[in-house]
Amino acid sequence: MYNERVLKEFSNPQNAGEMKDANAVGTVGNASCGDIMKIFMKISDDGVIEDVSFQTFGCAAAIATSSVTTAMVKGKTIEEALKITNKQVVEELGGLPAQKIHCSVLAEEAIREAINNYLTEYKKNK
Repeated sequence: MYNERVLKEFSNPQNAGEMKDANAVGTVGNASCGDIMKIFMKISDDGVIEDVSFQTFGCAAAIATSSVTTAMVKGKTIEEALKITNKQVVEELGGLPAQKIHCSVLAEEAIREAINNYLTEYKKNK
């Protein structure tokens, strides 16, 4: 069902774990399947994502998409990160089964949620 890259990211995810000093956090979930994805970011004052991590409760595809998404946004500006689409996440993984595409949508939404959190909460209070 899953290709080798998805299984690799699931078995040995990049950037897994809670980030205590994050200034941006995005949590999204899919009620129909129970996947919950939380992305933590440390964004510099000039808008560069210096560090990123995740905590995900869900299937292999949810964990794999979280893993590659964190790698994709690290080092990017806010503007660049907002351009990442779920299709790019799927391509980075070399594909996902059709019934697991929603996991890549969660990853895209989590990026947007974290950046929105940064812009509305952190920047507002600075």
